[in-house]
Amino acid sequence: MSAPSFHASHSAVTSRLRSAGCVFAEDEAKLLIAAAQAPEELERMLDQRVAGLPLEHVLGWAEFSGRHIAVDAGVFVPRHRTEHLVQEAARCAWPGAVVVDLCCGSGAVGTALAAAVRGIELHAADVDPVAVRCARRNVGPVGGQVHEGDLFSALPDTLRGRVDVLVANAPYVPTDSIGMMPPEARLHEPLVALDGGADGLDVQRRIAEEAPLWLACGGQLLIETSVRQAMTTAALFELAGLSAHVVHSEEFDATVVLGKLQEIHRK
Repeated sequence: MSAPSFHASHSAVTSRLRSAGCVFAEDEAKLLIAAAQAPEELERMLDQRVAGLPLEHVLGWAEFSGRHIAVDAGVFVPRHRTEHLVQEAARCAWPGAVVVDLCCGSGAVGTALAAAVRGIELHAADVDPVAVRCARRNVGPVGGQVHEGDLFSALPDTLRGRVDVLVANAPYVPTDSIGMMPPEARLHEPLVALDGGADGLDVQRRIAEEAPLWLACGGQLLIETSVRQAMTTAALFELAGLSAHVVHSEEFDATVVLGKLQEIHRK
């Protein structure tokens, strides 16, 4: 690709993206042109996008809660709807609160929370080493720590019984539904970040069951889920001894279940 004028570049890039089926071709063209340092780089990025690589992986970042979150290739891309989880968690946190972001992926939720509520003690964890490396690029600059491991086993024992706010955007897509997801997700994001088991709630079930061991008295657990699964997720909370209520956002088309630990229910 030669070095045409901005307008000619935008027109040509938009046309190629639209031909490849990109719904927001004009907006994506602006982002790719702005990110490219040379015509050759723009051509390379455009080839990647046309081939089906998520835009965020091409750019190396995703816009989330008003911030640029680094997103490396092979890492789950934070969704706009998950900003609802951040907003609800921010209402539960305060400066000095101990906050844990489980299944953190890129660390987007924890990073956004640290920006929304200054002075929290932030810990994030993920089982995927690729995601952990990426999360450290986002969580580290806001003063948080990232741990690698399977759910609570990744966390230092010093957090047991001290967590004030526990957030999780755990995978909740039923295994049989993975094949119906957009190719961008099922081909380029890790299966461990998508597959929630037969009913989509395997990971949520494990989190709810063990959460009371880690929450402080009055500590809160917040999990993103779907409208269809919300009541079952809430039942999992109650089975573990947590109060539970569902909060849905029409703005984000997103659903969060919140649970609170009372001292009488500590295991």
